[in-house]
Amino acid sequence: MLSFFQKLGRSLMLPVAILPAAAIIIGIANTMIAIQEKPNAVSSFIQNAGLSILGLMGVLFAVGTALGMAKKNDGAVALAAVVGFFMVSTILKPVNVALYLGVDVAKVNPGFEKLDNSNVFVGIIVGLIAAYMYNRFSETELPMALSFFSGKRLVPIMTAFASMFLAFILLFVWPVVFSGLVNFGEMILGLGPVGAGLYGFFNRLLIPVGLHHALNSVFWFDVANVNDIVNFQQGKGVEGMTGRYMAGFFPVMMFGMPAAALAMYHTAKTEQKKRVAGLLLAGSVSAFFVGITEPIEFAFMFVAPVLFVIHAILTGLSMFIAASFQWTAGFSFSAGLIDFLLSLLNPMSNQPWMLMMQGIVFFVLYYVIFRAAIQFFDLKTLGREDDMAEHIDEGVAEGEGKYSAMARHIIKGLGGEDNIDTLTNCATRLRLEVKDNSVINVNEIKQAGAAGVIKSGRTQAQIIIGTHVQQVADEVERQLDR
Repeated sequence: MLSFFQKLGRSLMLPVAILPAAAIIIGIANTMIAIQEKPNAVSSFIQNAGLSILGLMGVLFAVGTALGMAKKNDGAVALAAVVGFFMVSTILKPVNVALYLGVDVAKVNPGFEKLDNSNVFVGIIVGLIAAYMYNRFSETELPMALSFFSGKRLVPIMTAFASMFLAFILLFVWPVVFSGLVNFGEMILGLGPVGAGLYGFFNRLLIPVGLHHALNSVFWFDVANVNDIVNFQQGKGVEGMTGRYMAGFFPVMMFGMPAAALAMYHTAKTEQKKRVAGLLLAGSVSAFFVGITEPIEFAFMFVAPVLFVIHAILTGLSMFIAASFQWTAGFSFSAGLIDFLLSLLNPMSNQPWMLMMQGIVFFVLYYVIFRAAIQFFDLKTLGREDDMAEHIDEGVAEGEGKYSAMARHIIKGLGGEDNIDTLTNCATRLRLEVKDNSVINVNEIKQAGAAGVIKSGRTQAQIIIGTHVQQVADEVERQLDR
């Protein structure tokens, strides 16, 4: 079950990756409107281009979930997801529901109006169905008379029938499900700043098992009627309120994580500081500019879990403070400088520069607390290990790419090619299915430059790489295909 939700969390990152494009396009439009003091044909054209992406979030999540959960990234499963999603959304249009139930359209449950192209909840369900159909039927051989529909051609067909059945179930169940999701969202919203703080706390705690993406979808998209990212980017909602489930991350990611890295560097053994400086500096730059914090977090997550609990508490505190003072800024990908600057152009931003002031305070908090905890508890963070092995520094052979040596050692650390079944990646991690993860040499992989390794069950493993994970994944795949 844990493996399923980890894989689902990775899948949800695929549609999220398109959001920066929407944010940049909308940011350009907002800038033009601010300069001209009113929209014109050009700015409206650009703004609608960005909003069109946000209006298709349900479809994007259907495709992303299907591709992520299927055993192969195949176009057939993506096509099946699109077919299934549009079948459900069309069948359950309010005007059609009124016809089925024999009532006036005005009496149809308002929840059916939410079953449009932006419905992330239905997108995820349909994506899971399409992935199941692909995994189950993509290699099925039908009798000779029907052989044209065998294999991958069968996947969209089976998904279509399953989607019809799903639409029939939702016809009666959706009003109850929708009401439950809305009540949950309203409960969290009703907690105000405390709800934002609790979300921030659990968001960090779920990182080790990769389930934070699933939690994020509840608050950032229209799963429980919160929809914080989309509402912020569309300029809808209440100023000072919309964006509260994003704003508090900026002080933590842009300032807190670099401060934690600095604390680990200053407490490292003198002879190891040069070795750890590169990794911590790269992680800090990534956190500040892009909002990718996992390379730093995994440097202390497992070797010093007390620091990670402190980190989760401080994140919750940051979210609470920002929400209490109604300082808001938003992001499309993560809470780094790039997204912060883009959010300044958004009319939903409210006193965003105060988040930078808060960030300076949190830089001091993180540095003082982390340094004191590392020294007081003698925590074995980077550069303080008792049995430190030398970091692999192997030159790249002529004709090889930049990541060749790293990929070779990762494959070796995983137990060789024969132990690797599948390889995928998300924004910062390599995600693998192996025959036996007990043979994985964690030290070998870390010495190759990875920030950390996570094992789950007997066949699952994740390797935390950082923002250059795609290049590493491509090189590993290239070497595996030789």
